Amino acid sequence: MRVWLTHHLEAARLALRRLTAAPLNSLLSLLAIGIALALPAGGQMLLANARHLAGTASAAPQISVFMASSADRRAATDIGGRLAQFGGVKQVQFLPREETLARMKANPGLRDVIEALPANPFPDAFVVTAADDDPEAMEGLAAEFRQWPKVEHVQLDSAWVRRLDALLKLGRTAVLLLGALLGTGLIAISFGIIRMQVLTHRAEIEVSQLLGATDGFIRRPFLYYGFLLGLGGGVVAWLLVGAAALWLRAPLSELVRLYDLTLVLQTLDARDSALLLGLAAGLGWVGATISLRQHLRQN
Repeated sequence: MRVWLTHHLEAARLALRRLTAAPLNSLLSLLAIGIALALPAGGQMLLANARHLAGTASAAPQISVFMASSADRRAATDIGGRLAQFGGVKQVQFLPREETLARMKANPGLRDVIEALPANPFPDAFVVTAADDDPEAMEGLAAEFRQWPKVEHVQLDSAWVRRLDALLKLGRTAVLLLGALLGTGLIAISFGIIRMQVLTHRAEIEVSQLLGATDGFIRRPFLYYGFLLGLGGGVVAWLLVGAAALWLRAPLSELVRLYDLTLVLQTLDARDSALLLGLAAGLGWVGATISLRQHLRQN
């Protein structure tokens, strides 16, 4: 076990020396990989902040239940009791018609119109907060309430939920697609760089093969080279995303403040950061593996 660890440690050190032997070429390679990875990583950062903003900006979607204008207070009380005991309902708020009328009269633009009416035109109403804000669950509740007697109209305030849910799903799909495309590009970049490394050290490889070195021994430094290349590109991507978050934080906060919202743009969290670095290193290793397999097959 100690020998195995020693071999891998030496291979990693050799890969690191090769990576630092040509600093300009390595830096440009890391920048290319980092910029490619920063696009999906930045998309994931924006998506996470959008989910956080959606979760804190708006109240839970609600269902408005309007009684018939002919329904008396006893009917409203009965409906209120059924709503409070109905499964799937979290909270019920009763809005009596007198309170609605007083609130409308408080509006200077509507006061004269309301006073000209012969009677109170507003019905009793209930504002229902569902226990499950899933759009389909809320549609089921609204459909049930519409069948109750003395209920004139049921208004479902979930259109914004559906739109937001669709936008977030589209964003997740776009991030996954972009990540897959640019991840493939990372493999291609790693493949080409390792290929050049193999050609540069061709004589060394041939001598090692003549001395009886195994394919695993020959591949190991190049695999670690691809691993370190991908990992370094992941670190560059992480730094770019963090810098972009700091740069956009102030103007974005000013923008959302115009909509009476509060948002402090956050960079990638620990889970997303670890995922970024792990995928970057893994894709670099995969590119090196494919490149070395082709070379050893040719030899």
